[in-house]
Amino acid sequence: MAFRRSAVGVSLLLVAAVVAAGLALQQGPTIAANALLHPWRKTAVPPAPDGCEDVRLAGMDVALSGWRCRAAGDAVATAILLHGIADNRGSWSGTIPWLLHKRFEVIAYDSRANGESEGSACTYGFLEKQDLHRVIDTLEVRPIVLIGTSLGAAIALQEAADDPRVVAVVAAETFSDLRTIAIERAPFYFPRFMVPGAFALAEQQGGFRIDDVSPVRAAASIRAAVLVIHGADDVDTRPDHSRRVYDALAGRKRLIMIVGGRHNQSLSSPETWNEIDRWIDENSRLHPQE
Repeated sequence: MAFRRSAVGVSLLLVAAVVAAGLALQQGPTIAANALLHPWRKTAVPPAPDGCEDVRLAGMDVALSGWRCRAAGDAVATAILLHGIADNRGSWSGTIPWLLHKRFEVIAYDSRANGESEGSACTYGFLEKQDLHRVIDTLEVRPIVLIGTSLGAAIALQEAADDPRVVAVVAAETFSDLRTIAIERAPFYFPRFMVPGAFALAEQQGGFRIDDVSPVRAAASIRAAVLVIHGADDVDTRPDHSRRVYDALAGRKRLIMIVGGRHNQSLSSPETWNEIDRWIDENSRLHPQE
């Protein structure tokens, strides 16, 4: 009898395991699609830095929460700061005073579905570049410099390809295209075979095509000067992503690999910011392309 009860118990455990595996296979793509479209929101935003005011900016179909910071005296250019995934404009608090000192007007805002901005889904540049274009439409006519990290870098590159008002881009830790980066990161969270189903659901729910999100394809059309920066030891977004983007750029460009830098660390050193400072000085006075 004891053996029979043990066998029955083992059978029930096997049945439960099979049912659980079936549910995981069924629900896995849905969970993965939701993770792609709905990154964690960092809603705690610090107070606006000195010289800045809280603003609501009109995106394509969402309101974007941000800061508008006015230079003392006549601004020579406008810098727009674009944060990474699951972050917000607060990450640029330390950068803004430096740009104001350079007589830049500064705009920093939370990307759609991030921070305090509206939006139900992150589309990694597909809709975000259209939001950015609308924001630029509201600004005074002067050279535009885009500075972005990770997701923000990808958005900047995709917008620069279509917007001649952009004269310079600083792109740190960009991904080359959404399909590649999602497949590379999938094994950390989900089996790779779930990815196609997750992509299909994400496209349906987010209203965009995965393969249309491609900074590397956009790079070939960019006429602005582009400084590409990446941590050489980045294991989240491998340095090859930035190398592919750099190789595709046809205009004025430079690539900086930060020795020992991991993800979200490439902009940490004063030496890197000295290089950014020089790049911006060399290129921000250029006239927007006609």
